[in-house]
Amino acid sequence: MTFTNHISDLLYRYECVILPGFGAFLSHNQPARIDEKTHTFYPPGKQLSFNKQLQVNDGLLANHIAKSENCSYETALQKIRAEVHQLKSALEQNQSVAFKNIGVISTFNGNTLFEPYNTVNFLSDAFGLSSFVSAEVSRNKTVEKEPEVISLPVRKPVPYIKYAAVGLLVLGLSGFGRMYYLNNQTAQYNLAEKQKATQQLETQIQQATFVVSGSLPSLTISVKKPSGKYHVVAGAFRIEENALTRIDELKAKGYPARSLGVTKYGLHQVVYGSFHDKNEAIATLRLVQANENKDAWLLMQELE
Repeated sequence: MTFTNHISDLLYRYECVILPGFGAFLSHNQPARIDEKTHTFYPPGKQLSFNKQLQVNDGLLANHIAKSENCSYETALQKIRAEVHQLKSALEQNQSVAFKNIGVISTFNGNTLFEPYNTVNFLSDAFGLSSFVSAEVSRNKTVEKEPEVISLPVRKPVPYIKYAAVGLLVLGLSGFGRMYYLNNQTAQYNLAEKQKATQQLETQIQQATFVVSGSLPSLTISVKKPSGKYHVVAGAFRIEENALTRIDELKAKGYPARSLGVTKYGLHQVVYGSFHDKNEAIATLRLVQANENKDAWLLMQELE
């Protein structure tokens, strides 16, 4: 496989790497774990899988090949198409296809099977960590002794403490009474000032009265919401800026292009247009495939 190194480099940084026209390699983070039977500790890593349904070019692999091999984007796409053609031919002849450090893809009864190697940890945060076996640790249980209860003699209270408590109570009541008096005086003062400020405000409002004659004209704005559940897809882009650039290019050619939003794989889908009628959508798809983009495809999805 010619592009194995490029796919491996991207798997360290991205969770989805699409080989256009063939499928996508997906990575899922998994935490560190312990095998209790073998006493083996495994560091955190990424579990690889393969999805045959994700074949639309998102530009990630092609851009990486173009930069790494110092060639144009179109040249990189041609290399990818040639490689994918060889891979599909091998699978049609019931031959397995090996991707170094990634896994093996084969077919059985018309189904595509993927077996990851799990020899390389694609989680960059776990770089340098490896699994290790630890010997079983035996622990001796110790029995804790119950604490001894020591009884202390109880002393009788001194009589003068009672009189001190009475004195403190009298001082507290006198202080509370004075505080209540001050709070009452403050509340009355605040109420008087609030009434004075309210009266001044009402006087100013009466002096600043405006009269508007006639009624204001009503403004009606109609916004046309995109509709249609049949969409002719131009491509899916991981970088939003690339998706916006593609939309501007299609609009310049006369297509009502727009974005359908972000998929669950983090891809920005761009469409040539959306249609209510299925036959109209299919006719547009055939026209686009014949003159514009042979990789365009039809998506049926209800808009929210």
